[in-house]
Amino acid sequence: MNYNPLSEFVLKSILIKNDLKNIMPYSKLDFNDKTILITGGAGFIGSNLAFYFQKNYPNSLIVIFDCFRNEELLMNGNLKSFGHYKNIIGFNGVVICGNINNKSDLSLLSNYKFDYIFHHAAISDTRVYDQEIIMKTNVNAFYDLLEISKINKSVMVYASSAATYGSLPSPQTVGRENPENPYGYSKYLMDKAANLYSRKNPGLKIIGLRFFNVYGPKEYFKAKTSSMVIQLGHQILDGKSPRLFENSMQISRDFIYIEDVIQANIKACTSQQNGTFNVGTGISRNFQEIVDILQKELGTNLVTDYFPNPHEDYQTHTQAEILSSKKYLNFEPMFSLELGIKTYIPEIRRLHGQGIS
Repeated sequence: MNYNPLSEFVLKSILIKNDLKNIMPYSKLDFNDKTILITGGAGFIGSNLAFYFQKNYPNSLIVIFDCFRNEELLMNGNLKSFGHYKNIIGFNGVVICGNINNKSDLSLLSNYKFDYIFHHAAISDTRVYDQEIIMKTNVNAFYDLLEISKINKSVMVYASSAATYGSLPSPQTVGRENPENPYGYSKYLMDKAANLYSRKNPGLKIIGLRFFNVYGPKEYFKAKTSSMVIQLGHQILDGKSPRLFENSMQISRDFIYIEDVIQANIKACTSQQNGTFNVGTGISRNFQEIVDILQKELGTNLVTDYFPNPHEDYQTHTQAEILSSKKYLNFEPMFSLELGIKTYIPEIRRLHGQGIS
């Protein structure tokens, strides 16, 4: 019988389905009595991270720094900021409204001595072509945060991106990059800056995490840039035919559930070495599979509406090479696409029909 890594992964996910409470926390590292900064903490990944610490380390001091949504649009018509107060309702830590591009705002952080910095603030829209705002927000501000990390002797964990690989063939592997848009290039420059800081400051721990296609709770306020999972889920709940590009059976991505992304952030704090690491499942799934799993979970049987792909530069396949992530971070993805969507369904239903204001 041929070995099927997808079948093995799905089986492993099923086995842990009813045992999630015993999985967390993800590290033996004690964050209690530590001061933790999360930039972009009112956004998708940042807010999930904040609640992880609040739940598992109630004696930690968590500081969220976020500019919050202000209705300002980028040149492509999408929102400039996705931080939303509704993502952090119930959060008991410190919230500071500030922009990482504003040194006066950043100076508000000088009142704290951070043990850990999780840097998730960024312009993350891959189809923003305003190079100036991308570079200032993602690159220049990162140098400022690295300086804060250096002064505080903080562990720095920051968000890189699979966009650094461009359309290179799978599996995408650290050390082989070819960014093809301003966002991907800005993240590539962040990785270069982190490597430079690591060499000049060998006592600092600086870890970059290249996220692949993340989906899960608290992404709703990303609106048009939220994952296919929630967008297709809401189309189906509207009773509409789920819409996919033509030949979607041949278009695949490495989809990773938010809980595995949180796991990677936590385990990065005890990484055996500095560097940049992929955060994906290591398994690629096609777009049609998302629709099929959603329809199974939602109890529908709608006919898929296929339409021509309008993007000439569209990546048709991503798959993270995660051997180094497993080795140095002890990262082990737990959520197959089946389990991730099944876990996400109650939130998709809850948010259906709500506005994003």
